[in-house]
Amino acid sequence: MRYGIAIFPEKKIQDTANSYRKRYDPHYALIPPHLTLKEPFEANEDDLKQIVGELRKVAAETKPFPLQIHKVSSFSPVTNTIYLKVEPVDELLKLNERLHTGNLPQEKTYTFVPHITIAQKLSHDEYSDVFGSLKMQSFDLEQTVDRFQLMYQLENGAWTVFETFTFGEEKN
Repeated sequence: MRYGIAIFPEKKIQDTANSYRKRYDPHYALIPPHLTLKEPFEANEDDLKQIVGELRKVAAETKPFPLQIHKVSSFSPVTNTIYLKVEPVDELLKLNERLHTGNLPQEKTYTFVPHITIAQKLSHDEYSDVFGSLKMQSFDLEQTVDRFQLMYQLENGAWTVFETFTFGEEKN
């Protein structure tokens, strides 16, 4: 089964992201706005028990940190993806690193760029129009992050939460 690890921001940030995703993100119905901490990976039930144990340990050792968004950015020219740029605070970068060590799957296809996708798979002209107008806007979105979620993918491509891991909590 395919799994991934993400942070789901609070409602205000999700509402802002969804105001764009409804129109510009074909994955809108498959998963709510999120910040991917670990890209999708395959795991079986035996692996999963070990992974969940490791994630509990990671969460217990992590302190809450700020999630701040002030502008949009893009992965152009690689893809026509537009995203809310999440400030790369040390705690977030350390959490991402920790989720790629120990008994956790360590593959990384991309360099970690903290972001929440709001538009993807746009034509070049549409991308230019949308990004051109969005990059002139400033955003003042902030929250404290105190948890992350282990997700799994359903047969229809949608993602759902398997377990939530709260920072500073030790669960057995």
